Amino acid sequence: MTELLAMPEDWSRALAIVAHPDDMEYGAAAAVAHWTGGGREVAYLMVSRGEAGIDTMSPEECAPVRDAEQRASAAVVGVSSVEFLDHKDGVIESGVALRRDLAAAIRRHRPELVITLNRREAFVPGTWNSADHRAVGESVLDAANDAGNRWIFPELADEGLEPWGGVRWVALAASPEARHAVDVTDTFEAGVASLLEHRAYIAALTDEDPETYVRGFLTSFAAAAGERFGTTYATTFELVNF
Repeated sequence: MTELLAMPEDWSRALAIVAHPDDMEYGAAAAVAHWTGGGREVAYLMVSRGEAGIDTMSPEECAPVRDAEQRASAAVVGVSSVEFLDHKDGVIESGVALRRDLAAAIRRHRPELVITLNRREAFVPGTWNSADHRAVGESVLDAANDAGNRWIFPELADEGLEPWGGVRWVALAASPEARHAVDVTDTFEAGVASLLEHRAYIAALTDEDPETYVRGFLTSFAAAAGERFGTTYATTFELVNF
């Protein structure tokens, strides 16, 4: 089994960009708790409000519920800045419009580390990744470059968003190509509590007791990653250098 390398720790600001509320909580939130606990600043940006995520709620009813759950979830792991772009859940399109929105956010937050979710076709063999996850992951990688180029989206500078070429890495959580990890043994419980804040979403997802479901799901992945990393629990990332 491939040995995992430690994620870089020599940074002060990160921006997590994902498609939906709950995307960070399915494994990466414990790593965020580790980073914020060490004094680093992490902000969240949701491309959609996850309004198509609960079958028993209309999008109009669902969006404010998921918005509130995400803010509560982020607070558990020390994140106070949570923004939404309001792209339409389920049909997020990669391309110039999304790249511009993401480049603007990167210029605004000026992170050294950008975090997103697995952009690849599957999480594990025999499964298929969401179109939204793939679109956002690809666009995040492109936008990290776009943010530093004055002549790509030059109108952003006119809006007061000067180029930011300070992104050093993009880290993709839950990637099958992960080669790096964070020890989350001490923050695993914060990760569990963070995912549990998505109460309406979890209730619609499973009939199992919410804590039993959340703890079982997160433990299986964190323990397997920890075995590879030499810790009790770990969160894995595919790290792209910029």
